[in-house]
Amino acid sequence: MTRIGLLLICAWLCGAAAAQDVALVTAAGQQQILASPGTPAVGAQKPDVLIVEYFDYNCPYCKKLVPTLQALLAQDPKIAVVYKDWPILGPVSAYAAAAALAAGWQGKYLAAHDALILGPRLAQNTQVDALLQRAGVDLGTLQKDRTRHAQEIDALLARNDQEAHALSLDGTPGILVGRQLVAGIAGVDDLKNLIAQSRKSK
Repeated sequence: MTRIGLLLICAWLCGAAAAQDVALVTAAGQQQILASPGTPAVGAQKPDVLIVEYFDYNCPYCKKLVPTLQALLAQDPKIAVVYKDWPILGPVSAYAAAAALAAGWQGKYLAAHDALILGPRLAQNTQVDALLQRAGVDLGTLQKDRTRHAQEIDALLARNDQEAHALSLDGTPGILVGRQLVAGIAGVDDLKNLIAQSRKSK
């Protein structure tokens, strides 16, 4: 992402409903965030509302958000979720994010994501490997892909980090519902309201 692009992202933010601490991004800003995100979406193949989550595998609030997102996906067949790995809680978080992204070359990113986000707090890299292996990820292939695609993985993590900072996120999770940005955890009803607002604004 260029420096100009970052300045544009900063300009996307504007005041919104203070009660929910929601900010708004422009349609162009949303398009740039969603352009080639590097990970597959989960949910509807042709969603009318996309939810983006900036997360860390060791973030307890991100782990608490999992049932909420799962409930939304189960209840609403017209939404999809895009996960943006943003490892900010130490070296093991960074190792986990890179490993999950590398699993994408096996077609196993979502399996890796679910195994790591639903698992316990990650204290060691070996713990990450064990969870991924249990999820059906081939560790030998994973290590080769981490090396072969290191530049792409690093670039994607750097892009996610730039986006998160430009959106003024102080930590994880950061949630974008359509063009509405919520910093922090939100409940099912709050997210349903944002989804409805997103549909009304189209």
